[in-house]
Amino acid sequence: MTASVDTDELTDFFGRYGAALTTGDVAAIANCHALPGLVVSDTYSFTFSSPAAVALSFLGAAPAYREHRIVAAHAQLLAVQQLSKALTLVSVEWEYLDNEGGAVPGERYRYLIRTGTDGPLITTVIATR
Repeated sequence: MTASVDTDELTDFFGRYGAALTTGDVAAIANCHALPGLVVSDTYSFTFSSPAAVALSFLGAAPAYREHRIVAAHAQLLAVQQLSKALTLVSVEWEYLDNEGGAVPGERYRYLIRTGTDGPLITTVIATR
């Protein structure tokens, strides 16, 4: 990890983001994203340009977590690469817990984060394996 990156700030940010994802707080999820934003995976890509569009794209996440009885999401920062003064590429593996305290297999993403006066915000999400 690069020393100039405030990993504590990133850890706190992803902690808030994970809590918002598992509780279905779409307003908080939207507040974690810079606009416009981009999501990329093997099979699709989409952009969003308003907080409402971000919130709409995550409406189905909370029911999916509930269906799998996931009550917590913890982001393990695997790699942090400072790209510029404001841009950081963060590799994250999500670790999930179900309502019985059992581990649920997680997912991996890379997040392009822009840090400004309002703190870190997600500009791009890339699904990885």
